[in-house]
Amino acid sequence: MKWIFVACFLVSNVLLGQKIFWEEGNKLNWNNFKSKINRKGGDNVVAYTNCGWIYSYEKSSNPKAPIKIEVQTVFNEDKSWKDTKRINDYVLLHEQKHFDAAEIFARKLRKEISEKIKTSSDFDKYFKGIYSKILRQYQDFQRAYDGETKNGMVEEKQSEYNRIIAEELENYKSYKTS
Repeated sequence: MKWIFVACFLVSNVLLGQKIFWEEGNKLNWNNFKSKINRKGGDNVVAYTNCGWIYSYEKSSNPKAPIKIEVQTVFNEDKSWKDTKRINDYVLLHEQKHFDAAEIFARKLRKEISEKIKTSSDFDKYFKGIYSKILRQYQDFQRAYDGETKNGMVEEKQSEYNRIIAEELENYKSYKTS
């Protein structure tokens, strides 16, 4: 018997809100930021990107059976906000990099899964630990990104992160979805 399970980083956002799946070459635009609520608060916040991953898997009750796991990066339009009086292309680039960073860590998650999880038994043993580890790394990266760039306002740091994010997307390109 196969079990199909769908979980997500932000279940209600994905199931109830509109979402955009990360695709190479497709960029966010200000129309994608549909929330009327500033979820971050603070006067220095010009926009907020709500993104993460969803994953699904097909698993057999046979512990030796192969397992199929899919991980996708999503942007949640209904939870992403902008201050229409202060937005510009530079801020949009900063927000795009949050989405791109989510894709980097989705690729890292796909890599770990492909290396360590081959069967239903492997999934039971390793998935939660792998997921938790990558999630912590992702959250730490996002915090550092906003902190060091001061939400994109420190141009030198923003340029540095733009380079880092582009390099990491390239480094993990073999783990992108087709």
